[in-house]
Amino acid sequence: MFSQHLWSPWRLDYVSGPNNEMRDCPFCVDRLTASEHPGLIVYAGALTYATLNLYPYNNGHLMVLPYRHVGDIVDLDEDEANNLVRVLTQARRALASALQPDGYNVGMNLGQAAGAGIPDHLHFHIVPRWDGDTNFMPVTADTKVLPESLDQTRQKVIEAWPAEE
Repeated sequence: MFSQHLWSPWRLDYVSGPNNEMRDCPFCVDRLTASEHPGLIVYAGALTYATLNLYPYNNGHLMVLPYRHVGDIVDLDEDEANNLVRVLTQARRALASALQPDGYNVGMNLGQAAGAGIPDHLHFHIVPRWDGDTNFMPVTADTKVLPESLDQTRQKVIEAWPAEE
């Protein structure tokens, strides 16, 4: 008989932490040079950066964010908006090269009512998908099993990131 428990102790900090109103924004980071990639960051530009999601929906789940702390896409200036889409496009190309998925989910949730977990700092999600990537785990255990570590995926995406145009 299978156990009804799947241990994922790395999620404890997320589920037991203070609510979003009391926590500092985890997306606000200092601007980084292209050669500095701390943590899960795979790309760091002048206005925007891309990072692996610490709590991914699927292997290779990236987020693309402006450095500026802003909660709605209409509050971006023209340069920020254009750069955000350009980096999102680069992220899509890097994921294609690094992981060869069959498709992608791309989007953002604006506001808490729309499902934004961090509503005050907008971010695009780009989630690689493969034909048949949903198995019994999400259905029976509400758990996603990822085939490699975040560090392994991060290295693949960094190596596949398109050169600046």
